[in-house]
Amino acid sequence: MNSDHVIEVRGLTKRFKNLTAVNNLDLNVFRGDVFGFLGPNGAGKSTTIRMLLSLIKPNAGSIKIFGMPLEKNRNEILRKVGAIVEKPDFYMYLSAYKNLEILGKLSGADASKNKIMEMLELVGLDKRYKSKVKTFSHGMKQRLGIAQALLHDPELIILDEPTTGLDPQGMKEIRDLILYLSKTKNKTIFLSSHILREVEIIATRMIIISKGTTQVEGTVDELLNVDKMSVSVEIDRIDDAVVEIKNSKWAEVYKTSVKNEMQFDMLKSDVAELNRYLNDKGFMVGSVVPVRSLEDFFLKITEGGQK
Repeated sequence: MNSDHVIEVRGLTKRFKNLTAVNNLDLNVFRGDVFGFLGPNGAGKSTTIRMLLSLIKPNAGSIKIFGMPLEKNRNEILRKVGAIVEKPDFYMYLSAYKNLEILGKLSGADASKNKIMEMLELVGLDKRYKSKVKTFSHGMKQRLGIAQALLHDPELIILDEPTTGLDPQGMKEIRDLILYLSKTKNKTIFLSSHILREVEIIATRMIIISKGTTQVEGTVDELLNVDKMSVSVEIDRIDDAVVEIKNSKWAEVYKTSVKNEMQFDMLKSDVAELNRYLNDKGFMVGSVVPVRSLEDFFLKITEGGQK
């Protein structure tokens, strides 16, 4: 991973009268990251994003984007940033093409026909370029919003809850688009989301904040320790299976049993071998389910208030 900072935040604080929405926040986004920005409702995520986009001013702290202080280099920085904050707004009675043409010209982006059609094709809306936006589904409007954010070919893309309100197919489409932008177009993505499974699938690094303060930051693999996991094994003859496991090498990783399930803390690479061992001993394994997930980790951090 390139160590080049795209976003560097230090001691960021924002107060609204008696409410401290963001409190001494630090975060680091590196070039090429798909960076998951996580926290419960009211944690300060949207406030932080508004400060990153210079929509509101912090009370304290510093923001550097592309190595430049945001306060002094706002225009130069924002020319290289594309963003969707909450729900994108469009002229509902105009076509997708016309919306991008107008919004592109207003922002000074390339609003040529070739560029607009390229963006519509990228988000899978090129076949509907003549359709009025009022006929679009919520997911299509979200994709059109991403097309708008990409018109000026930004280096950094900031997405605030881009899958909110989408059905599973719509979420998959947005997820695939984010992965494409990251891996094929080499964009840096800053993704705020409350859908933890989506972040777990696509993010390379992440931060969890609570009450406006950093709780933990790092790579997804490091934080979730994906090489080691908790595994729940559904099995027949549970009492006999427990005796067998306690008299084998698997006793070291065996944790407990609940009803017809056995719990293990073990390396991911050893799961298949455990399954084979139980089968060879004549036990019927119904399922092997990994328990460790971003949701578990998120709840542990935010509910436990760990630092």
